[in-house]
Amino acid sequence: MIYIHIPFCRSFCTYCDFYSEIASRCCRDEQARFERFASALSAEIASYAGVEAGSVNTLYIGGGTPSVLPLSVLRDVVKSLSAAGISGPFREFTMEVNPEDIIEKGHEYVEGMLELGVNRVSMGVQSFDDGILKWMNRRHNAANAVKAYEILEDVGVRNISIDLIFGLPQLSPALWDETLQKALSISSKGNLPKHISSYQLSVEPGSALASLMAKGSWNEASEELCAAQYARLCEVLGTAGYNHYEISNFSLPGFEAVHNSAYWRHVPYIGLGPGAHSYLTGGSFVRKWNEPDLVRYFDAVTAKDLSIVQGSEILDDEQIALEKVMLALRTSEGISESYLMANCQASAVEAALAEGNLVRTSDARIRIPENRFFISDAVISSLF
Repeated sequence: MIYIHIPFCRSFCTYCDFYSEIASRCCRDEQARFERFASALSAEIASYAGVEAGSVNTLYIGGGTPSVLPLSVLRDVVKSLSAAGISGPFREFTMEVNPEDIIEKGHEYVEGMLELGVNRVSMGVQSFDDGILKWMNRRHNAANAVKAYEILEDVGVRNISIDLIFGLPQLSPALWDETLQKALSISSKGNLPKHISSYQLSVEPGSALASLMAKGSWNEASEELCAAQYARLCEVLGTAGYNHYEISNFSLPGFEAVHNSAYWRHVPYIGLGPGAHSYLTGGSFVRKWNEPDLVRYFDAVTAKDLSIVQGSEILDDEQIALEKVMLALRTSEGISESYLMANCQASAVEAALAEGNLVRTSDARIRIPENRFFISDAVISSLF
């Protein structure tokens, strides 16, 4: 499993706290800046040659906004992976895109993505209401999200995932219903999106949204409103035939995200680029992370000392067990009853079962039922 973080955006979304730089601010010659990033990334990739990247053969290019990169730079990145012995075809090769980039760059750009081996596209739609999109500081409008989706389909992208956000106080029940129906009918060919991810809006430190809250110019939606929106999400997508396989993720049968599903199964992975995290094995379980700073990232490569942008920690048995339980209980598969009982308070597990916050399955596993997914954090914390 390989994750590559592309730290460039054309603008910052109101809610986002992921590390990125405004591409046009980085350098007068944007192409040169992108190429320098690709060169630095290539050096980091080379440093992982021979390192076990988990048992799942996937590549995920996220961000930031990967689709701001020209095809020439994306080709360099993929070539660097091959040179380090990390080559496709990947079982799943996902690339995140912004609708506006797809419209601006058109069919040729998407064709180039497919030629590189991309077989899954994740598009950040977030909303089909132009007022909400403007408030989010998204670059696209609702019509362009539909147009971008049409371009992806026309070129032959079969596996498309779209992102939606709920938990906004300005998202009325009628508007949320309208959003969900537009998501299901986004294809001009009459196809349902193969995958939908829907996340509750959260206020992250350092985001523009956090500043708005601090100034008193915006207030979070109530817990009751968020719960109602989540329940409606589950109902509508369930009726449409989607498998709710993880708290925030829904897929048509056979189109579950392979890469992300491996995260939830605690499979080791390599993260590349500024701000990326890795989870590695080799005698012990180690989490590593790159400092979210593009300048330091460049300087480290120039000095041939990538260690200056990395932090790490060795996980002990208790930490590993905690993570396995937390991640597994986010999914509809859940976790084996024997493992849960061995690593949590058995009395707490029994209490959660009695309250309906956990259920036993026919294959000796325990999971959180869908109608309790919304309170999963509280359910999981009660087990320790």
